[in-house]
Amino acid sequence: METHSTSEKYIKDFSAQDYFDTYYSPNKGALLGQWVNFALTNLHKAFSPGGIKGETLIDIATGPAIYHLLSACEVFENIITSDLLEQNRAELQKWLKKEPGALDWSDIVKRVCELEGNRENWEKKEEKLRRTVKQVLKCDVLKKKPFEPITLPSADCLIGCLCLEGPCPDVAAYCNALKSFKDLIKPGGHIIIQGLLNATFYFVGKSRFPALAMTKESVQKAFMEAGFEIKKQIVVPREDRSKANIGDYDSLYFVYARKPSTA
Repeated sequence: METHSTSEKYIKDFSAQDYFDTYYSPNKGALLGQWVNFALTNLHKAFSPGGIKGETLIDIATGPAIYHLLSACEVFENIITSDLLEQNRAELQKWLKKEPGALDWSDIVKRVCELEGNRENWEKKEEKLRRTVKQVLKCDVLKKKPFEPITLPSADCLIGCLCLEGPCPDVAAYCNALKSFKDLIKPGGHIIIQGLLNATFYFVGKSRFPALAMTKESVQKAFMEAGFEIKKQIVVPREDRSKANIGDYDSLYFVYARKPSTA
């Protein structure tokens, strides 16, 4: 069995630009099709009128990406983004500050606006997200207190996209991460995690990273053991395996759960 990657490997080998080019670059990104549609649709529904809303949302292990925050910025006053890697946090700051060379997410922003029925307002959507993101913090999902030494106010909602299968070496670590996330959420608050099932590796540019092969059942069990009440779990099979040499996942998953009000 392959030895799981360490934080040091990510710090040394993970390139934010290569990640964007590999998975999200226009017309050729490996996740542009089914994954992006799956993630955006689930989040659009979750944050639609009558759905999840609140004052503060924490995005855990954001990476250099912003697409999964585009629906949330309509219903939250403050968004806190976070990542372990300095290069990812720097890339986020470049986009937030509209600096030259920032990653261009405009094609995906337009998709979200289309879901909301207003494709022409994509530039306003970007500006709204920039205003709503208040902090870009360092975090480590493998720590009991991911943001230490900083203590954050409890959030109304925590989300994560593709945030656990990479850093977690085993199912126990995945479950422990969920327990630490639970401590960041208000009683009765929400958590949304989206990811890929049964993956053993993925590439970022030419760098290969191991992945934790979670199953539908192991994800469900981890949420229950962490003390969450699962409200919705969606699993769909991978439709196109033409780029399986870049990442070998076989399914996509979405979990929406709540922290008990008495917790």
